[in-house]
Amino acid sequence: MAYIPTLKTKYNEEILPALMKEYGYKTVMQAPRLKKITLNQGLGKAAIADKKVIDKGIEEMTLIAGQKAVATKSRKDISNFKLRRGMPIGVRVTLRGERMYEFLERLITASIPRIRDFRGINDKGFDGKGNYTFGIAEQIIFPEIDIDKIDRIQGMDITFVTSANTDKEAMSLLKLFGIPFKNQQK
Repeated sequence: MAYIPTLKTKYNEEILPALMKEYGYKTVMQAPRLKKITLNQGLGKAAIADKKVIDKGIEEMTLIAGQKAVATKSRKDISNFKLRRGMPIGVRVTLRGERMYEFLERLITASIPRIRDFRGINDKGFDGKGNYTFGIAEQIIFPEIDIDKIDRIQGMDITFVTSANTDKEAMSLLKLFGIPFKNQQK
């Protein structure tokens, strides 16, 4: 029998029926679902000054995501920043399917509780189309990162892309997955 991530099972058995009931969907295809999770890390000035920063960023992001990260390149020249078109300036990973659910579970159970002075994730990161983005200030909250081996603290953005039509539906979906938002009113 093939391995099925715990959160995928939870979605099918608990979250999907709860969303169907809450919003009165007629079919399961109307219910919102998580399409993908993208992790993005802009390395900025450090990447321009030192090329090893990109390699280190790719290595760390690959450890965090469990999937090979790729460098993002600049789209245009900006002379004030000594930036040329095509220069690597960041790192990104897109997770789908099983890896997406595994990453989400690790994020909720192991990484978010390690954030210092944590009072909940801000619920202001919705884009109006059912997608949610939030930033993490330090990559050291992930247990995969060895604190002794990092050169500098880097932040990253995590985006949840859902099939929800509204922010309210997307927030309900993410709350049911277990993401701890600041304003937990129901």
